[in-house]
Amino acid sequence: MKEVLLWSPEEVTNWLTENAVPEYCEPLKSFTGQDLINLTEEDFKKTPLSRVSSDSGQRLLHMIETLKMAHHIEAHKNGHINGHIPVSMRNTTHENGFSSKMKLNGVPNGYKKEMIKIPMPEPERSQYPMEWGKTFLAFIYALFCFIFTTVTISVVHERVPPKEVQPPLPDAFFDRFDRVQWAFSICEINGMILVGLWFVQWLLLKYKSIISRRFFCIVGTLYLYRCITMYVTTLPVPGMHFKCSPKLFGDWESHLRRIMKLIAGGGLSITGSHNMCGDYLYSGHTVILTLTYLFIKEYSPRRLWWYHWLCWTLSMVGMFCILLAHDHYTVDVVVAYYITTRLFWWYHTMANQQVLKEASQTNLLARVWWYKPFQYFEKNVQGIVPRSYHWPFPWPVLHRGRQVKYSRLVNDT
Repeated sequence: MKEVLLWSPEEVTNWLTENAVPEYCEPLKSFTGQDLINLTEEDFKKTPLSRVSSDSGQRLLHMIETLKMAHHIEAHKNGHINGHIPVSMRNTTHENGFSSKMKLNGVPNGYKKEMIKIPMPEPERSQYPMEWGKTFLAFIYALFCFIFTTVTISVVHERVPPKEVQPPLPDAFFDRFDRVQWAFSICEINGMILVGLWFVQWLLLKYKSIISRRFFCIVGTLYLYRCITMYVTTLPVPGMHFKCSPKLFGDWESHLRRIMKLIAGGGLSITGSHNMCGDYLYSGHTVILTLTYLFIKEYSPRRLWWYHWLCWTLSMVGMFCILLAHDHYTVDVVVAYYITTRLFWWYHTMANQQVLKEASQTNLLARVWWYKPFQYFEKNVQGIVPRSYHWPFPWPVLHRGRQVKYSRLVNDT
Protein backbone atom coordinates (compact mmCIF):
# COMPACT_ATOMS: atom_id res chain seq x y z
CA MET A 1 0.00 0.00 0.00
CA LYS A 2 1.46 3.35 -1.03
CA GLU A 3 1.90 5.81 1.84
CA VAL A 4 -1.08 8.11 2.18
CA LEU A 5 1.21 11.11 2.49
CA LEU A 6 2.53 10.42 -1.02
CA TRP A 7 -0.87 10.18 -2.70
CA SER A 8 -1.40 12.40 -5.73
CA PRO A 9 -4.69 14.29 -6.30
CA GLU A 10 -5.72 11.58 -8.78
CA GLU A 11 -5.18 8.85 -6.16
CA VAL A 12 -7.19 10.85 -3.63
CA THR A 13 -10.04 11.10 -6.17
CA ASN A 14 -9.88 7.35 -6.82
CA TRP A 15 -10.02 6.65 -3.06
CA LEU A 16 -13.09 8.87 -2.66
CA THR A 17 -14.84 7.13 -5.56
CA GLU A 18 -14.02 3.61 -4.30
CA ASN A 19 -15.37 4.46 -0.85
CA ALA A 20 -18.73 5.66 -2.21
CA VAL A 21 -18.25 9.37 -1.49
CA PRO A 22 -17.92 10.71 -5.06
CA GLU A 23 -19.68 13.92 -4.07
CA TYR A 24 -16.35 15.08 -2.53
CA CYS A 25 -14.35 14.49 -5.76
CA GLU A 26 -15.02 17.96 -7.16
CA PRO A 27 -14.27 20.09 -4.04
CA LEU A 28 -11.19 17.95 -3.18
CA LYS A 29 -9.89 17.51 -6.75
CA SER A 30 -6.61 19.33 -6.01
CA PHE A 31 -5.98 17.68 -2.60
CA THR A 32 -2.96 15.45 -2.08
CA GLY A 33 -2.78 12.67 0.51
CA GLN A 34 -1.19 15.09 2.99
CA ASP A 35 -4.04 17.57 2.51
CA LEU A 36 -6.61 14.79 2.90
CA ILE A 37 -5.43 13.55 6.30
CA ASN A 38 -5.08 17.12 7.56
CA LEU A 39 -8.80 17.84 7.10
CA THR A 40 -10.61 18.89 10.28
CA GLU A 41 -14.17 19.64 11.31
CA GLU A 42 -13.46 23.34 10.83
CA ASP A 43 -12.79 22.76 7.12
CA PHE A 44 -16.29 21.33 6.70
CA LYS A 45 -17.85 24.48 8.14
CA LYS A 46 -16.43 26.53 5.26
CA THR A 47 -17.29 26.54 1.58
CA PRO A 48 -17.17 24.54 -0.62
CA LEU A 49 -17.17 21.53 1.76
CA SER A 50 -20.07 22.90 3.81
CA ARG A 51 -22.33 22.59 0.75
CA VAL A 52 -21.55 18.95 -0.03
CA SER A 53 -23.07 17.05 2.89
CA SER A 54 -25.53 17.72 5.66
CA ASP A 55 -23.58 15.69 8.28
CA SER A 56 -20.76 18.29 8.54
CA GLY A 57 -18.38 15.79 6.98
CA GLN A 58 -18.57 13.34 9.89
CA ARG A 59 -18.71 10.26 7.67
CA LEU A 60 -15.70 11.32 5.61
CA LEU A 61 -13.76 12.29 8.75
CA HIS A 62 -14.40 8.83 10.23
CA MET A 63 -13.14 7.25 7.02
CA ILE A 64 -10.01 9.42 7.14
CA GLU A 65 -9.38 8.35 10.76
CA THR A 66 -9.66 4.72 9.68
CA LEU A 67 -7.23 5.44 6.84
CA LYS A 68 -4.79 7.01 9.31
CA MET A 69 -5.03 3.96 11.55
CA ALA A 70 -4.33 1.58 8.65
CA HIS A 71 -1.38 3.73 7.57
CA HIS A 72 -0.05 3.86 11.15
CA ILE A 73 -0.12 0.07 11.50
CA GLU A 74 1.51 -0.41 8.09
CA ALA A 75 4.26 2.11 8.83
CA HIS A 76 5.16 0.78 12.29
CA LYS A 77 4.74 -2.97 12.07
CA ASN A 78 8.22 -3.62 10.58
CA GLY A 79 11.08 -3.57 13.07
CA HIS A 80 8.76 -3.70 16.09
CA ILE A 81 7.73 -6.66 18.16
CA ASN A 82 4.07 -6.90 19.07
CA GLY A 83 3.79 -3.15 18.90
CA HIS A 84 6.45 -2.52 21.60
CA ILE A 85 9.38 -0.23 20.90
CA PRO A 86 12.75 -1.88 21.64
CA VAL A 87 14.97 0.01 24.05
CA SER A 88 18.77 -0.33 24.12
CA MET A 89 19.90 -2.84 26.65
CA ARG A 90 22.57 -2.15 29.20
CA ASN A 91 24.87 -4.57 30.99
CA THR A 92 25.32 -4.09 34.72
CA THR A 93 27.79 -5.81 36.99
CA HIS A 94 26.62 -6.85 40.38
CA GLU A 95 28.83 -6.99 43.42
CA ASN A 96 29.40 -10.72 42.90
CA GLY A 97 31.04 -9.96 39.52
CA PHE A 98 28.34 -11.49 37.39
CA SER A 99 26.97 -9.46 34.52
CA SER A 100 23.21 -9.32 33.89
CA LYS A 101 20.67 -7.32 31.85
CA MET A 102 18.68 -4.65 33.59
CA LYS A 103 14.92 -4.53 33.68
CA LEU A 104 14.00 -1.26 32.04
CA ASN A 105 10.88 0.32 33.52
CA GLY A 106 10.28 -2.89 35.41
CA VAL A 107 9.61 -4.87 32.25
CA PRO A 108 11.67 -8.02 31.60
CA ASN A 109 13.78 -8.45 28.45
CA GLY A 110 14.35 -4.73 28.07
CA TYR A 111 11.11 -3.75 26.36
CA LYS A 112 9.27 -0.61 27.27
CA LYS A 113 5.51 -0.59 27.62
CA GLU A 114 3.96 2.25 25.69
CA MET A 115 0.27 2.93 25.18
CA ILE A 116 -0.53 4.01 21.64
CA LYS A 117 -3.79 5.86 21.29
CA ILE A 118 -5.48 4.90 18.03
CA PRO A 119 -8.68 6.81 17.27
CA MET A 120 -11.43 4.38 16.32
CA PRO A 121 -14.52 5.59 14.49
CA GLU A 122 -17.77 4.84 16.20
CA PRO A 123 -19.75 2.01 14.62
CA GLU A 124 -22.32 3.52 12.32
CA ARG A 125 -25.39 2.30 10.54
CA SER A 126 -25.17 0.90 7.06
CA GLN A 127 -24.78 3.57 4.41
CA TYR A 128 -27.48 1.88 2.32
CA PRO A 129 -30.00 0.24 4.69
CA MET A 130 -32.48 -2.13 3.08
CA GLU A 131 -35.59 -1.02 5.03
CA TRP A 132 -37.96 -3.49 3.39
CA GLY A 133 -40.86 -2.09 5.43
CA LYS A 134 -40.60 1.21 3.57
CA THR A 135 -40.36 -0.67 0.29
CA PHE A 136 -43.59 -2.50 1.10
CA LEU A 137 -45.32 0.84 1.78
CA ALA A 138 -44.08 2.16 -1.58
CA PHE A 139 -45.44 -0.99 -3.26
CA ILE A 140 -48.85 -0.47 -1.61
CA TYR A 141 -48.83 3.14 -2.83
CA ALA A 142 -48.06 2.07 -6.42
CA LEU A 143 -50.70 -0.68 -6.27
CA PHE A 144 -53.31 1.79 -5.00
CA CYS A 145 -52.50 4.25 -7.80
CA PHE A 146 -52.75 1.49 -10.41
CA ILE A 147 -56.15 0.35 -9.10
CA PHE A 148 -57.32 3.95 -8.86
CA THR A 149 -56.28 4.44 -12.50
CA THR A 150 -58.45 1.51 -13.64
CA VAL A 151 -61.40 2.92 -11.70
CA THR A 152 -60.84 6.33 -13.32
CA ILE A 153 -60.68 4.75 -16.79
CA SER A 154 -63.99 3.00 -16.17
CA VAL A 155 -65.59 6.26 -15.03
CA VAL A 156 -64.15 8.32 -17.90
CA HIS A 157 -65.26 5.69 -20.43
CA GLU A 158 -68.87 6.59 -19.64
CA ARG A 159 -68.21 10.22 -20.66
CA VAL A 160 -66.51 9.60 -24.02
CA PRO A 161 -68.70 10.96 -26.85
CA PRO A 162 -69.62 8.52 -29.64
CA LYS A 163 -67.23 8.72 -32.60
CA GLU A 164 -70.17 9.37 -34.91
CA VAL A 165 -71.06 12.48 -32.91
CA GLN A 166 -67.53 13.70 -32.10
CA PRO A 167 -64.95 12.59 -34.71
CA PRO A 168 -61.23 12.31 -33.88
CA LEU A 169 -59.31 15.55 -33.37
CA PRO A 170 -56.81 16.67 -36.02
CA ASP A 171 -53.30 15.32 -35.43
CA ALA A 172 -50.14 16.17 -37.40
CA PHE A 173 -48.73 12.63 -37.10
CA PHE A 174 -51.95 11.02 -38.32
CA ASP A 175 -51.96 13.34 -41.34
CA ARG A 176 -48.55 12.05 -42.43
CA PHE A 177 -48.73 8.36 -41.49
CA ASP A 178 -51.51 5.93 -42.26
CA ARG A 179 -52.63 3.56 -39.51
CA VAL A 180 -50.82 0.22 -39.17
CA GLN A 181 -53.10 -2.27 -37.46
CA TRP A 182 -50.45 -4.49 -35.85
CA ALA A 183 -48.28 -1.61 -34.59
CA PHE A 184 -49.88 -1.40 -31.15
CA SER A 185 -49.12 -5.09 -30.52
CA ILE A 186 -45.43 -4.34 -31.24
CA CYS A 187 -45.60 -1.52 -28.69
CA GLU A 188 -46.97 -3.80 -25.98
CA ILE A 189 -44.49 -6.59 -26.79
CA ASN A 190 -41.61 -4.11 -26.49
CA GLY A 191 -43.03 -2.93 -23.18
CA MET A 192 -43.21 -6.49 -21.84
CA ILE A 193 -39.60 -7.15 -22.96
CA LEU A 194 -38.39 -4.01 -21.16
CA VAL A 195 -40.32 -4.91 -17.99
CA GLY A 196 -38.84 -8.43 -18.13
CA LEU A 197 -35.28 -7.13 -18.59
CA TRP A 198 -35.74 -4.67 -15.74
CA PHE A 199 -37.09 -7.41 -13.45
CA VAL A 200 -34.10 -9.69 -14.14
CA GLN A 201 -31.72 -6.78 -13.59
CA TRP A 202 -33.52 -5.88 -10.35
CA LEU A 203 -33.10 -9.45 -9.04
CA LEU A 204 -29.32 -9.16 -9.45
CA LEU A 205 -29.01 -5.75 -7.79
CA LYS A 206 -27.41 -5.67 -4.35
CA TYR A 207 -29.49 -2.72 -3.13
CA LYS A 208 -32.75 -3.87 -4.70
CA SER A 209 -34.85 -2.64 -1.78
CA ILE A 210 -33.81 1.00 -2.20
CA ILE A 211 -34.09 0.93 -5.98
CA SER A 212 -37.47 -0.82 -6.07
CA ARG A 213 -38.73 1.71 -3.50
CA ARG A 214 -37.79 4.49 -5.91
CA PHE A 215 -39.46 2.71 -8.82
CA PHE A 216 -42.74 2.23 -6.93
CA CYS A 217 -42.79 5.85 -5.74
CA ILE A 218 -42.20 7.26 -9.22
CA VAL A 219 -44.52 4.94 -11.16
CA GLY A 220 -47.28 5.40 -8.57
CA THR A 221 -47.04 9.18 -8.78
CA LEU A 222 -47.06 9.09 -12.59
CA TYR A 223 -50.25 7.03 -12.65
CA LEU A 224 -51.81 9.31 -10.04
CA TYR A 225 -51.10 12.31 -12.29
CA ARG A 226 -52.61 10.34 -15.17
CA CYS A 227 -55.87 9.91 -13.26
CA ILE A 228 -56.13 13.68 -12.94
CA THR A 229 -55.43 14.47 -16.60
CA MET A 230 -57.81 11.76 -17.84
CA TYR A 231 -60.64 12.90 -15.59
CA VAL A 232 -60.49 16.66 -16.08
CA THR A 233 -60.46 16.54 -19.90
CA THR A 234 -62.13 13.76 -21.88
CA LEU A 235 -60.87 13.57 -25.44
CA PRO A 236 -62.73 11.85 -28.29
CA VAL A 237 -61.29 8.62 -29.68
CA PRO A 238 -58.16 9.15 -31.86
CA GLY A 239 -59.47 7.03 -34.74
CA MET A 240 -62.63 5.62 -36.29
CA HIS A 241 -61.24 2.08 -35.85
CA PHE A 242 -61.94 2.11 -32.09
CA LYS A 243 -64.58 -0.33 -30.84
CA CYS A 244 -65.40 0.83 -27.33
CA SER A 245 -67.30 -1.45 -24.98
CA PRO A 246 -70.92 -0.45 -24.24
CA LYS A 247 -71.62 2.09 -21.53
CA LEU A 248 -73.00 0.74 -18.24
CA PHE A 249 -75.07 3.76 -17.10
CA GLY A 250 -74.54 3.34 -13.36
CA ASP A 251 -74.44 -0.47 -13.15
CA TRP A 252 -71.75 -0.64 -10.45
CA GLU A 253 -71.62 -4.42 -10.38
CA SER A 254 -70.69 -4.46 -14.07
CA HIS A 255 -68.26 -1.60 -13.40
CA LEU A 256 -66.52 -3.75 -10.79
CA ARG A 257 -66.28 -6.75 -13.12
CA ARG A 258 -64.85 -4.54 -15.86
CA ILE A 259 -62.29 -3.07 -13.47
CA MET A 260 -61.20 -6.52 -12.27
CA LYS A 261 -60.83 -7.71 -15.87
CA LEU A 262 -58.64 -4.71 -16.69
CA ILE A 263 -56.44 -5.30 -13.63
CA ALA A 264 -56.11 -9.03 -14.36
CA GLY A 265 -54.99 -8.31 -17.92
CA GLY A 266 -52.43 -5.72 -16.86
CA GLY A 267 -54.25 -2.99 -18.77
CA LEU A 268 -53.00 -4.41 -22.09
CA SER A 269 -54.95 -4.65 -25.32
CA ILE A 270 -52.93 -7.69 -26.36
CA THR A 271 -54.47 -9.66 -23.47
CA GLY A 272 -57.99 -8.61 -24.48
CA SER A 273 -58.58 -6.87 -21.15
CA HIS A 274 -58.58 -3.26 -22.37
CA ASN A 275 -61.51 -2.30 -24.60
CA MET A 276 -62.47 0.97 -22.92
CA CYS A 277 -61.94 4.45 -24.31
CA GLY A 278 -61.05 7.80 -22.81
CA ASP A 279 -57.64 7.08 -21.23
CA TYR A 280 -55.72 9.22 -23.68
CA LEU A 281 -54.09 12.18 -21.97
CA TYR A 282 -51.54 10.97 -21.16
CA SER A 283 -50.28 7.58 -22.45
CA GLY A 284 -49.70 4.90 -19.81
CA HIS A 285 -47.82 2.75 -22.34
CA THR A 286 -45.34 5.60 -22.89
CA VAL A 287 -44.84 5.89 -19.12
CA ILE A 288 -43.80 2.22 -18.84
CA LEU A 289 -41.65 2.27 -21.99
CA THR A 290 -39.79 5.36 -20.79
CA LEU A 291 -39.51 4.56 -17.08
CA THR A 292 -38.20 1.01 -17.51
CA TYR A 293 -35.52 2.25 -19.90
CA LEU A 294 -34.47 5.02 -17.48
CA PHE A 295 -34.13 2.59 -14.57
CA ILE A 296 -32.30 0.01 -16.69
CA LYS A 297 -29.76 2.61 -17.81
CA GLU A 298 -29.36 4.27 -14.41
CA TYR A 299 -28.65 1.05 -12.51
CA SER A 300 -26.52 -0.90 -14.99
CA PRO A 301 -22.76 -0.58 -15.62
CA ARG A 302 -21.71 2.17 -18.02
CA ARG A 303 -19.61 -0.28 -20.04
CA LEU A 304 -22.79 -2.09 -21.19
CA TRP A 305 -23.45 0.59 -23.80
CA TRP A 306 -24.85 -1.95 -26.25
CA TYR A 307 -27.45 -3.00 -23.63
CA HIS A 308 -28.45 0.63 -23.11
CA TRP A 309 -28.82 1.19 -26.85
CA LEU A 310 -30.91 -1.98 -27.20
CA CYS A 311 -33.31 -0.85 -24.46
CA TRP A 312 -33.44 2.68 -25.86
CA THR A 313 -34.34 1.26 -29.28
CA LEU A 314 -37.10 -0.90 -27.79
CA SER A 315 -38.48 2.14 -25.98
CA MET A 316 -38.38 4.49 -28.98
CA VAL A 317 -39.83 1.91 -31.39
CA GLY A 318 -42.61 1.22 -28.89
CA MET A 319 -43.56 4.89 -28.68
CA PHE A 320 -43.45 5.27 -32.45
CA CYS A 321 -45.74 2.24 -32.82
CA ILE A 322 -48.27 3.82 -30.43
CA LEU A 323 -48.63 6.70 -32.86
CA LEU A 324 -48.42 4.46 -35.92
CA ALA A 325 -51.39 2.47 -34.61
CA HIS A 326 -53.35 5.74 -34.12
CA ASP A 327 -54.20 4.56 -30.58
CA HIS A 328 -53.06 7.79 -28.90
CA TYR A 329 -52.83 11.39 -29.97
CA THR A 330 -49.29 12.72 -30.39
CA VAL A 331 -49.78 15.05 -27.44
CA ASP A 332 -50.53 12.01 -25.22
CA VAL A 333 -47.10 10.53 -25.97
CA VAL A 334 -45.22 13.85 -25.75
CA VAL A 335 -46.74 14.78 -22.38
CA ALA A 336 -46.18 11.27 -20.98
CA TYR A 337 -42.51 11.30 -22.03
CA TYR A 338 -41.96 14.79 -20.61
CA ILE A 339 -43.57 14.11 -17.23
CA THR A 340 -41.87 10.71 -16.83
CA THR A 341 -38.34 11.92 -17.59
CA ARG A 342 -38.67 15.04 -15.43
CA LEU A 343 -40.03 13.21 -12.42
CA PHE A 344 -37.30 10.56 -12.71
CA TRP A 345 -34.52 13.15 -12.98
CA TRP A 346 -35.89 15.35 -10.18
CA TYR A 347 -36.30 12.43 -7.80
CA HIS A 348 -32.81 11.06 -8.42
CA THR A 349 -31.17 14.48 -8.25
CA MET A 350 -32.77 15.02 -4.84
CA ALA A 351 -31.90 11.49 -3.69
CA ASN A 352 -28.23 11.81 -4.70
CA GLN A 353 -27.62 15.16 -2.98
CA GLN A 354 -27.75 15.16 0.81
CA VAL A 355 -28.35 18.90 1.00
CA LEU A 356 -31.56 18.53 -1.07
CA LYS A 357 -32.99 16.12 1.50
CA GLU A 358 -33.34 18.98 3.98
CA ALA A 359 -36.07 21.58 3.61
CA SER A 360 -34.76 25.14 3.52
CA GLN A 361 -35.57 28.51 1.99
CA THR A 362 -33.01 27.96 -0.76
CA ASN A 363 -34.17 24.43 -1.58
CA LEU A 364 -37.09 25.14 -3.91
CA LEU A 365 -37.48 21.44 -4.71
CA ALA A 366 -38.75 20.98 -1.15
CA ARG A 367 -41.99 22.66 -2.20
CA VAL A 368 -43.27 19.70 -4.24
CA TRP A 369 -46.24 17.96 -2.64
CA TRP A 370 -44.45 14.60 -2.39
CA TYR A 371 -41.40 15.99 -0.54
CA LYS A 372 -42.39 14.63 2.90
CA PRO A 373 -42.86 11.05 1.63
CA PHE A 374 -39.59 11.47 -0.28
CA GLN A 375 -37.78 12.42 2.94
CA TYR A 376 -39.27 9.43 4.73
CA PHE A 377 -38.15 6.98 2.05
CA GLU A 378 -34.69 8.47 1.39
CA LYS A 379 -33.46 10.00 4.66
CA ASN A 380 -31.29 7.01 5.66
CA VAL A 381 -29.72 6.53 2.22
CA GLN A 382 -26.33 8.25 2.31
CA GLY A 383 -25.01 9.28 -1.09
CA ILE A 384 -25.36 7.74 -4.54
CA VAL A 385 -26.49 4.11 -4.54
CA PRO A 386 -23.70 2.04 -6.17
CA ARG A 387 -24.39 -0.11 -9.20
CA SER A 388 -23.43 -3.25 -7.29
CA TYR A 389 -24.61 -6.71 -8.26
CA HIS A 390 -24.64 -10.07 -6.51
CA TRP A 391 -26.06 -13.54 -7.07
CA PRO A 392 -29.29 -13.63 -5.03
CA PHE A 393 -29.74 -17.40 -4.95
CA PRO A 394 -27.88 -20.04 -2.89
CA TRP A 395 -27.29 -22.03 -6.08
CA PRO A 396 -25.32 -22.45 -8.22
CA VAL A 397 -22.29 -21.04 -6.40
CA LEU A 398 -19.09 -20.99 -8.46
CA HIS A 399 -15.75 -21.05 -6.62
CA ARG A 400 -12.72 -19.95 -8.55
CA GLY A 401 -10.09 -21.25 -6.17
CA ARG A 402 -9.25 -20.14 -2.69
CA GLN A 403 -8.94 -16.44 -2.15
CA VAL A 404 -6.71 -15.51 0.73
CA LYS A 405 -6.52 -11.77 0.75
CA TYR A 406 -9.37 -9.46 1.49
CA SER A 407 -10.40 -6.90 -1.06
CA ARG A 408 -12.81 -4.00 -1.14
CA LEU A 409 -15.92 -4.36 -3.25
CA VAL A 410 -15.36 -2.30 -6.36
CA ASN A 411 -18.45 -0.59 -7.71
CA ASP A 412 -18.62 -0.18 -11.45
CA THR A 413 -19.43 3.44 -12.15
